[in-house]
Amino acid sequence: MTGKDIKIGLLWHSASAGNLGVGALTLGNMAIVRGVCAELGLTPRFTIIGMRDGMDRYVPPEEAPQFVVDTRAVVDPRRAFRTLNAQDVVLDIGSGDSFTDIYGAKRFAFLWSTKMLTILGGTPLLLSPQTIGPFSRQPQSMLAGWAMTHAEAVITRDEPSVEATAKLAPKARCAMATDVAFAMPFQDRGAERGGETPRVGLNVSGLLLHEATVGTNRFGLEVDYAALNHGLMEGFRAKGVQVCLFTHARGFSADDDDGRAADQFAERYPWAERVPDFAGPMEVKSFLSSLDFVVSARMHACIGALSSGTPVAPIAYSRKFRGLFDLIGYPWRIEVRGRSTEAAVAYVLDAFDRRAELAADGEAAMQKVDSYLEVYREALRALFRKVTA
Repeated sequence: MTGKDIKIGLLWHSASAGNLGVGALTLGNMAIVRGVCAELGLTPRFTIIGMRDGMDRYVPPEEAPQFVVDTRAVVDPRRAFRTLNAQDVVLDIGSGDSFTDIYGAKRFAFLWSTKMLTILGGTPLLLSPQTIGPFSRQPQSMLAGWAMTHAEAVITRDEPSVEATAKLAPKARCAMATDVAFAMPFQDRGAERGGETPRVGLNVSGLLLHEATVGTNRFGLEVDYAALNHGLMEGFRAKGVQVCLFTHARGFSADDDDGRAADQFAERYPWAERVPDFAGPMEVKSFLSSLDFVVSARMHACIGALSSGTPVAPIAYSRKFRGLFDLIGYPWRIEVRGRSTEAAVAYVLDAFDRRAELAADGEAAMQKVDSYLEVYREALRALFRKVTA
């Protein structure tokens, strides 16, 4: 038996992003929303509203049709306005970490203008768990503050984002949850762990590898990312480990494509397994659940491993790693500042040897995850009750 329909716009989500982290956010958020709707006797009708992506869809159109936000939609916003305000509510996840001014004026304009159109149209806007900021420019800081003040609620996924929201929009209704990708469904393959030869998943970030290769280092790493991964390959081989080279962001330019990075490493280390690219984020998480250990600088690959019970060593190259993993009490981060490349390699190899400890810490962290996600669920319950009363 189905209940009353509720039309839900999923703003800055994706049905086909090559960065499977954005897809994990979409599928995780849809799973959470479906659960809350089931409690309230509602039937969600989703519309995904975001950029056009070039990959095959992993959210079929019958589950969520998509409205593409492009330059034309910003210059002439009438169609976007109608789409946004045909919804009962709009849940804006900001692609996870895009509500900031560090990615340039154009991206900020896209992110902000859709919030503005929703608010001016009178449709309730809730910012789903995401990273807020950093903001350091005007008028971006002022405009961001206006949007958050007029939103129904701002739900962050870490404490630095709470602080950023309080600074920019002190009157905003702000609460802290955690990343919705923890809730993404998957096929549990945990029974495959613990074989005679341990299987380690290594995700070499095409973005960080390119930065290390050309020497630009715009993220300020103090370890050599390329040397770190080569050191891990040699170290794992010495331990008799089967390394599985997998991708989590694909289809981008040469400077941000995990597939190119995996191919390079597979050519140099022919004894490693080059895992075929995945059709979507659920397939990645299912695969990660079969491994004994994972190393990655893609945050949502780390979330997929942790939430499927696999010990993981996240390479914490940005603020969002520290905020998220500190929040849930998972201490096994690979810091890339304040230590040498050799020390970072040694840290990961030691973590691999202690993976039973990592698994126990991951289990404890997931208990905190559920309590933080309940904060978000409660915000959704309140909003859905309000618009369907």
